[in-house]
Amino acid sequence: MTTHHLAQLNLGLLAAPIDADEMTEFRLALGPINELAESTPGFVWRLKDEDGGSSTYVDVPGMDDPLWAPNMSVWQSLDALKHFMHKSGHAIYLRRRREWFQKPPGLINVLWWLPAGEIPELGDAVRRLQHLEQHGPSEQGWGFASPVEPPTG
Repeated sequence: MTTHHLAQLNLGLLAAPIDADEMTEFRLALGPINELAESTPGFVWRLKDEDGGSSTYVDVPGMDDPLWAPNMSVWQSLDALKHFMHKSGHAIYLRRRREWFQKPPGLINVLWWLPAGEIPELGDAVRRLQHLEQHGPSEQGWGFASPVEPPTG
């Protein structure tokens, strides 16, 4: 039985406001991609806006620029997340991310293990990302290039 799940936060800095014409294709893909994530084996949970839609519409704590868009989810394993990212229909959009996102300064991804059944909070996830940027990979948070094994027991 799995005792821990993988949480991830990915911050994107949109190239334009989400309702701008140049963001139409991206905006229209949010629902189908979120549905794909939710139907992917190993998916546990995702951050949603107040209406149950995309987290793209959720404000990021501590970020003044409204172009910051969070994506936060929980998966049963790192392999399940990687499968969704790189081997599902999501991969098409991932390869095209430069069409819709600016290259932000600093890190935009953080991963960490949390007890199965726990739901992460966005403020905590942002703090973990900041910790990773300031102190490097640890059990507090790490990147895809430096994975940390899940806790045992």
